[in-house]
Amino acid sequence: MSGDPAPARSGRSGRKRAREDRKAARAASAQVSQLAFGPLTNSYAPLDPLTEEQLETVHRASLDLLRDGGIEVMSQRVRGAFEKAGATVLKDRDVVLADPDMIIELVGRAPSTFTLTPRNPDHALALGGNQTYFGMVSGPPNVHDRVNGRRVGNFADYKKLLRLGQHFNVIGLFGNQTVATTDLPVPTRHLDCYLANLALTDKVFSAIPIGAGRVNDAAEMLALARGISLEEMQTHPGLIGNINVNSPRKLDEAMSDGALALAELGQAVIVTPFTLLGAMTPVTMAAGLVQQNAEALFGIAMIQLFYPGSPVVYGGFTSNVDMRSGAPAFGTPENAKANLAGGQLARRYRLPYRTSACNASNVVDAQSTYETQMALWGAVMGHGNVVYHAAGWLEGGLVASYEKFILDIEVLQHLAHMLSPIDCSEDELGVQAIRDVDPGGHFFGTDHTMARYETAFYAPLVSDWQNNENWEAAGAQNATERATTLWQSILAEHESPALDPGIRESLEEYVVRRKAEIGTDEP
Repeated sequence: MSGDPAPARSGRSGRKRAREDRKAARAASAQVSQLAFGPLTNSYAPLDPLTEEQLETVHRASLDLLRDGGIEVMSQRVRGAFEKAGATVLKDRDVVLADPDMIIELVGRAPSTFTLTPRNPDHALALGGNQTYFGMVSGPPNVHDRVNGRRVGNFADYKKLLRLGQHFNVIGLFGNQTVATTDLPVPTRHLDCYLANLALTDKVFSAIPIGAGRVNDAAEMLALARGISLEEMQTHPGLIGNINVNSPRKLDEAMSDGALALAELGQAVIVTPFTLLGAMTPVTMAAGLVQQNAEALFGIAMIQLFYPGSPVVYGGFTSNVDMRSGAPAFGTPENAKANLAGGQLARRYRLPYRTSACNASNVVDAQSTYETQMALWGAVMGHGNVVYHAAGWLEGGLVASYEKFILDIEVLQHLAHMLSPIDCSEDELGVQAIRDVDPGGHFFGTDHTMARYETAFYAPLVSDWQNNENWEAAGAQNATERATTLWQSILAEHESPALDPGIRESLEEYVVRRKAEIGTDEP
């Protein structure tokens, strides 16, 4: 079973098997193929599941909901700002009722595109339009691989997953945690994670937008790593943070504080309602989209109310529950359709779009792959600019999986290659090459083929295209077993991107100082 840990090895046979595994890992590492870093620039038109009339119907219904039903807002500061701007606050329930014209005016202040620059400017992300970036799995409390089995999230695995995400160019950014670091003290664990992010990677990562303190630490540390001031970073942002609306229709104070702290520093905020059809919304797709849209628009309007022009991303995370058990389901037809519709709504407001590629399987198997592929297709053809959880997500988000990460990288690279434009230049048309081969002949060995054979086609990362006899002779490994060999080989040989020793020292000193200031008693 692909989800089981490998059997323990003992004695001479175990040492021989270990040597064979190391040899296989070295060979696998030499064969790792990947694409250049950069966005998937999607030249295909987005798929629009809603007609123009339906889109406007959802839009109007969302605004009506904000006017007549409102959002419960836990922050007195936010309620006061909306009331001062002309909204109605139902003080007995802390509910804000906002006029549609107010919401549209505020949302209209947000930019349609913006750029995030990490410590390596070559890994900057330009969000908006038809460009897509894929993100690592983010937030699971547990981790799994076939060698060590399932275990509680910890800092050692956190760092290994960072290294894997750094290694592959198809991964553009990291969410707030590759896996929960439950072995670190809660009040200060974010500091260790930020330091690891900056030391082991040079890509965009997320601040942890739970309150203002964690956001400020992320900004201070990224500014140190980039060698610029906070003032300079305010106009050249590098951080992003994802806040969730507590669906249905509740905005927690920690989320609003984190979002506003990011916006005050000029950094980007994703506003993502967590809407599951049948649990957090009514069971119908139309109702789920209305609620998702209303909650997202309200969060974006809140940010623009305080900090006009702040970079924001329209987030969608709508799927459904299994009505037999109540468990969340992902990679369903409903999930894929919601990913498409979310993109259509984001384009309606000229905003960058965040979506996800998730699955609900308990093991790395066919279910985990086809559900991820289903969600991913909706995310990419919905022109998602940021696709969260695109590599490594398992068990409905309860597990970060090493083998699933590798298989997802293969899927992402397949997709990026498939969506690349077709070159129809004169050389590529090859009319003369076709004429040079007699009818009934073949193109092996022709000049046209020999000039291109090394790069003509996508070179797979995991796929094994040998015939059955050769596959059996090579060990008869399935894709999940080959993925185990690959992630081990990559970690064994991976070198972290260079970091100036002086900057590293400054970051470490910052962490030591902040840990002393925070202590261990912070709630």
